[in-house]
Amino acid sequence: MRYERPIRRVQRSAGALVSINQFAECSAYLVPYSRPTCRQTVPNITNMWIFEVGRNLRKVSGYGAYVALRPSTSLPKNSLGYRFLSNTETNEQQAERRAQRRQTTFTDRTQFKYARRLVVKLGSAVITREDEHGLALGRLASIVEQVAECHVGGRECIMVTSGAVAFGKQKLAQELLMSLSMRETLSPKDPTRSETGTLLEPRAAAAVGQSGLMSLYDAMFAQYGVKIAQVLVTKGDFYNEETRRNLISTLSELISLNIVPIINTNDAVTPPPQTDDDFRTGTGGKKIIALKDNDSLAAMLAAEVEADLLILMSDVDGIYTKPPSMEGARLIPTFTPDMLESVKFGKKSKVGTGGMDSKVQAATWALDRGVSVVICNGMQEKAIKTIMSGRKLGTFFTDATAPSGSLPVEHMCENARQGSRTLIGLSAEDRANCIRTLADLLITKQDFLLAENAKDIQEAQKANTAKPLLNRLSLSPSKLKSLQAGLHQIADSSHKNVGRVVRRTRLANDLDLTQITVPIGVLLVIFESRPDCLPQVAALALSSANGLLLKGGKEASFSNKALMSLVKEALATVGAENAISLISTREEIADLLSLEKHIDLIIPRGSSELVRSIQEQSQHIPVLGHAEGVCHVYVDNDADLRKALKIVRDSKCDYPAACNAMETLLLHEDHINNGFFVEICNMLRKEGVTVYSGPKLAEKLTFGPPPAKSLRTEYGTLECAIEIVSGLDEAVEHISKFGSSHTDVIVTENSEKAEKFQRDVDSACVFHNASSRFADGYRFGLGAEVGISTARIHARGPVGVEGLLTTKWVLRGSGQGAADFSEGGPCSFIHQSLPVPPQHE
Repeated sequence: MRYERPIRRVQRSAGALVSINQFAECSAYLVPYSRPTCRQTVPNITNMWIFEVGRNLRKVSGYGAYVALRPSTSLPKNSLGYRFLSNTETNEQQAERRAQRRQTTFTDRTQFKYARRLVVKLGSAVITREDEHGLALGRLASIVEQVAECHVGGRECIMVTSGAVAFGKQKLAQELLMSLSMRETLSPKDPTRSETGTLLEPRAAAAVGQSGLMSLYDAMFAQYGVKIAQVLVTKGDFYNEETRRNLISTLSELISLNIVPIINTNDAVTPPPQTDDDFRTGTGGKKIIALKDNDSLAAMLAAEVEADLLILMSDVDGIYTKPPSMEGARLIPTFTPDMLESVKFGKKSKVGTGGMDSKVQAATWALDRGVSVVICNGMQEKAIKTIMSGRKLGTFFTDATAPSGSLPVEHMCENARQGSRTLIGLSAEDRANCIRTLADLLITKQDFLLAENAKDIQEAQKANTAKPLLNRLSLSPSKLKSLQAGLHQIADSSHKNVGRVVRRTRLANDLDLTQITVPIGVLLVIFESRPDCLPQVAALALSSANGLLLKGGKEASFSNKALMSLVKEALATVGAENAISLISTREEIADLLSLEKHIDLIIPRGSSELVRSIQEQSQHIPVLGHAEGVCHVYVDNDADLRKALKIVRDSKCDYPAACNAMETLLLHEDHINNGFFVEICNMLRKEGVTVYSGPKLAEKLTFGPPPAKSLRTEYGTLECAIEIVSGLDEAVEHISKFGSSHTDVIVTENSEKAEKFQRDVDSACVFHNASSRFADGYRFGLGAEVGISTARIHARGPVGVEGLLTTKWVLRGSGQGAADFSEGGPCSFIHQSLPVPPQHE
């Protein structure tokens, strides 16, 4: 059932409230009267029900329930519900309710999508031009669009805005310019000007700008069919209990009418900011934050209307450990109240009245009253939309402490960078022994690993996970044994990797240049389903001395954590525990892709959708991988048909879920009439393969396989397409058009055709008379692979240790300068190639 927006009309029947004391301060929702979720009559209240409305019940369940009036003769059908307010709530009751609300604040950004009531505060610096005379209309229009989207999407939105002064200045500028000289002539000694000084200008500008600002908002929101209302407030409206209650009642009424309230301080009469106490006591003895600026105003309103989320938009990215302009300043993505003492504040913005310290103070005050808060840069494109989607933007204020032992991803990156330096400093034999330790742990702790993997399998089966994904998810003794062998192979080759001399050149006498291999730095490997990927990639990172961050899929969480514990145990033997980390927090992939200052290379391993998404989203970090594995086997008319049957069967049926499995079989047209087509179709059907026909094959057959929807399909299961070609050139053309540059095979006994095929097909792996399944790091003798790359630069095909290395140049001289080699100088270049020292065996 879809529940409509909440209705906030006020019912002040004290007697009714006493009879349902346990439901005090509850909210009522508009629902079809004939279908309550829970038809339970509330005592002493006629025609009323308790009913559940999804997540919001969790939010208020600590202090209330949801109540609705049944329609009667005095109310229209599907009519209004009521929000009961206690007129006699004591300070103790308020404190208890506030404590209960604090328990309902969001603990993770991914929960923002559940926020129903939203308060957005626009700072002066966000909507004001740099010259302070006018509004940044493009930026303001974008923010209005995002708020309107939230409103139309069912959220209740309240805006707290600045900008009246800037808008008024813009309107008054021309008037003042034209009339200033005349006014000075007529009234050279105007006492009002001398008394008010500079204070008159912003107040007058605010008086002029308020109407224009609201007209602008009205026009902008009208584009989305959203109605707005202006609410001007002053400090006294909050300190006086009666006016405060009236204000909140007005806001509740506006929200119930589906109107977006836009709130601002009445700057035409409000005195300038004063250095009063941070907290004051209202007429009812209630603690109230000092209303020095719109930050404190937004915090007060958010607390009063019991908002789920408050977004404070400023001109900085969030809260830093020190002023952002200072060396060593670091953005704090998640802020808890106990961090307040560790933050150093700088000067406030040149426009507006609030600095960053006031924002932090307002945010912590609101958080203490059950409102989650985000401080962000309002100048960033789609900031509100990004925040509501759960992305990491700005600083999130929460009471939730991080799980024991967990670190922010930025700290993990720094640890990985430092861990890489530690690994570089180790001898090749030490790195190799660490890998051997990990390999042996896979066998000695096999029972533990299989037990944890069984938990993942059980959860996947409950979720009706497809069989190919279950196959990728599962571990077995044979898989672990194969992993162990691969890791030992990596260990044995470790001495050939870091620090290997690629070339040596003598530039001049006593000036020798050497190019050596070094690790890339910090790698981020994102993988799905396959837990066996984790120890493989960890071993390759160890062998190449790279720092490594691993982000596995939630479907393999138990297996990944178990395998990671073995990796940490192995790393501890060489004192590099932090060189490799598993990201177990709910980090959005998009947030990880924005860490270009920390991550040097991203390697996705998983579905084509995952890889393609990462390639599209990563704008500043290179991505190594392939989006699809549309592999072909071409059976030439000069092929040995026994070999062809074996190669096709192995390419398709050995492991259909692998990216190097055959997806399209290309047959020379002669095979339609010589019986091979029937033979290979029978073999595939016997293996359980579903066959689809390409367009040309379908034209040749009256009754044949169903047509393939696309010849670019990566099935990943026991399915494949068959198409016919007239010869080698057409096969190459077909692969160029429909292939993914992964792995392609020719089966022929004609060596000239094989050579031409391997020259003309532009794929990472091109085979002659061999299964496509050989495109694998272990089978290539690389020990293991971090993935298969179809890129044209750096690394291509199965990527082992070599693909995780780059080079640096080391120059050894004896005091030479570049000027020494200028014309007429004492030195000259000889550029003599020197022998490269042999690798250690």
